[in-house]
Amino acid sequence: METSFFSILILGFFLGIKHALEPDHIIAVSTIASKSKKLWRSSLAGVYWGIGHTLTLFIFGMILMVLKSSISERMSMSLEFLVGIMLVYLGFTSFLSYKKQVHTHHEKTSYLKSLGIGFVHGLAGSAAMVVLTMSTVTHVWQGALYIIIFGIGTCLGMLLFTTVIGIPFVTTKKQVTLNRCLMQVTGAVSIIFGLYYMYNLGVSNGLFSLWF
Repeated sequence: METSFFSILILGFFLGIKHALEPDHIIAVSTIASKSKKLWRSSLAGVYWGIGHTLTLFIFGMILMVLKSSISERMSMSLEFLVGIMLVYLGFTSFLSYKKQVHTHHEKTSYLKSLGIGFVHGLAGSAAMVVLTMSTVTHVWQGALYIIIFGIGTCLGMLLFTTVIGIPFVTTKKQVTLNRCLMQVTGAVSIIFGLYYMYNLGVSNGLFSLWF
């Protein structure tokens, strides 16, 4: 493997870590991690997010690179808008999460939800990922490897984040009122940021004018 391409892969790994810590990513996964009662389960939610995110980037990224195609600005921004809708939905489900669920079912549902969140984020970021990848590599196989390394970085980044964010929720699990308050704050932040995210895309960036 050429030294220059190896350097690109190393850069991709660290960019993946940085990418995982973007505000919309950490807010979305926080709504899942906040419901975990054990720290390792909170950490695992981050890994599932990373898997879903990487899977989408790889599938759609490879299709676009092989076809040498791109996603239109309208479609790209519409997919980003979907992230805003998801954030609002996740916020409401976290904010209104009063009733206890069966433990095993709850954890299984959380992991699937984390996977789904990662999938949506990956779908929304596939256009930018392809542009970035095509600007750094010359062969399709290099692009595939770059996306995989980038994905490993995002998994690690989200693993670290969900481990840290899970600490206050795990340590207050027996303090029901405080724990519920933290979950509601997390939900409120997700709702507010989601609404801002959609407003910024729709009004400030002109998505609504592209639609109508």
